[in-house]
Amino acid sequence: MIKSFLYVITGVLLSVTGVGAEVIPAKKINHYWLDGSVGEGISGLSFCYGELLTISDKNSREIFTLKREGRHAKLASYLQLSGLTVPQKDKPRNFWHFILDLSRPVGAMDFEGITCSDKYIYIVSERYNRILEVDRQGNAHWLDAMWTTEARARGYMQGFNLASEGLVKIGDDFWVAMESEPRGLVKLSPNGDVQLFTPPPVAGLNFRGEPEDLGALDYYDGGLFTLERNAYAVCRRVLPSLKAEWCLDYREIEKSSELQYEAHRTGGKGDGLAVGKEGIFIVFDNDNISRSANPQDRRALLLHLAFPEGVQ
Repeated sequence: MIKSFLYVITGVLLSVTGVGAEVIPAKKINHYWLDGSVGEGISGLSFCYGELLTISDKNSREIFTLKREGRHAKLASYLQLSGLTVPQKDKPRNFWHFILDLSRPVGAMDFEGITCSDKYIYIVSERYNRILEVDRQGNAHWLDAMWTTEARARGYMQGFNLASEGLVKIGDDFWVAMESEPRGLVKLSPNGDVQLFTPPPVAGLNFRGEPEDLGALDYYDGGLFTLERNAYAVCRRVLPSLKAEWCLDYREIEKSSELQYEAHRTGGKGDGLAVGKEGIFIVFDNDNISRSANPQDRRALLLHLAFPEGVQ
């Protein structure tokens, strides 16, 4: 496929322009400890076909659904993948990345984002930085779009395993979140154009010395939602400017004695985002670590937040 790459000066300008969006303390509607999730590495979240679908960064064989009933929720198999092959990928940046990559089985896709259209489910692989298209029967094939070389040339995706972390389809375009160091967004058009953006900073967000990151994406009611997990925030951003309208700060909820994971571990952060009429949902990949309040419990967490008052 012949690709033309459009690098937009707007993305550069926005990266240095602070935005005075309101940062609002989040209100929790509910939370769920996900039965059946231990060891799965839940990652990515999307409302599709009346289901809340998710994937695993450790299990490349299936798509899951989160079943909620009252105060309880469980992880269940939704669709088995068939025809999944190892895709072409760009070469590692350096010899060290090459060695690290060799340590993983080639079939470990490291699925990190999920979205859908009327007919297909789409999953992004952080391992290969490619998008997988899956039909309703589970037949899977890789889309042609590739963005690694162009993103690296522009200074993105420099670290190991700090690449394609979230995915959303908006109309005919795909948006991919590049995780951190530095974080960014890729817009993939059906004609092959690749556009790269750095989201404008939000003055009120506090990353507390951790890398500014993007953990997941969703689109709802005309807004692009970004999970900025090292700031414990979900922001609603305007397209095409990517300026934040408002952000929800959920740090006090995540760090509560009831919900937090073991404090001395780095896992247990938000890794999937789904936004719909019920509110905002975040799923946490706890990397199989324990809850602080119950060291025997290694289940993943699903958090349900309310929209700020007066908006949706």
